[in-house]
Amino acid sequence: MVELKEGDKAPEFSGINQDEKTISLADYKGKKVILYFYPRDNTPGCTAESCNLNDNLDSLTEKGFVVIGVSPDSVASHQKFRAKYNLNFELIADTEKEILNAYGAWGEKKMYGKVSMGVLRSTFIINEEGVLEKIIRKVKTKEATEQIYSELSL
Repeated sequence: MVELKEGDKAPEFSGINQDEKTISLADYKGKKVILYFYPRDNTPGCTAESCNLNDNLDSLTEKGFVVIGVSPDSVASHQKFRAKYNLNFELIADTEKEILNAYGAWGEKKMYGKVSMGVLRSTFIINEEGVLEKIIRKVKTKEATEQIYSELSL
């Protein structure tokens, strides 16, 4: 598994968003990116995290951030999730787990003594130069934005 560190160059990626358009990290050169990885559309934790980021999107945008969510769900699932919660940012369907693997966000999880492979919920803050400014591995889903601000001392 890839082990990225703060200060590393963010891995380049491209993926299909909810509108079936290809977007890549290069599209956001010169902008600060909040790239968050979540397990599944419409689950309680993932919904709380996504809605928290969406509810604070104006504040995040004012501070120069763009938000991009990534999960292994399909484009159709992202379309429904985005519409249901009026999410106003990109969601990438990483069904082949290429972006998840590139960021070390896919790996072994232990739950109730059972080991399985899955999404390791995490958030990567990428600065304007494409460098990983902050990596959050223990995400507080209901306070995602506040946690980002705290980690960045904003």
